Amino acid sequence: MNQTPNGAACDAPITVHNFSEKILEQEVHFHVMRLSGGFFLWVGSNPVLSNLAVSMSSKYDSMPLSTLILGDPSDTTSNSLAQRLAKKTKKQVYVSYSLPLTDSSLGLLVEDRIKKELELRPELF
Repeated sequence: MNQTPNGAACDAPITVHNFSEKILEQEVHFHVMRLSGGFFLWVGSNPVLSNLAVSMSSKYDSMPLSTLILGDPSDTTSNSLAQRLAKKTKKQVYVSYSLPLTDSSLGLLVEDRIKKELELRPELF
């Protein structure tokens, strides 16, 4: 167990995991930073942080709480993906989804790829 500068204990250092895949003729990049008690996931094709949402489980509701931290409030993609991942992993999840909303099937395929990576390498999330 490691110590933070203020003396508090933390589970492990931050780890980084990157993977990419061509989905519907578009190269999609995934960047995962595993944090103590959660993870940050960036999804995009260009290095842009356009939307950022956070979600976490609550003992008062079966659906995790979720809010948009940065970006366009009319684009709920980051929020809903963070919420589904928080429910699946039982962790605090930050999601930045920076892909254009041109094809609804792209979002489903991207989420399937994330779930596949979660199953293959759960220790990296």
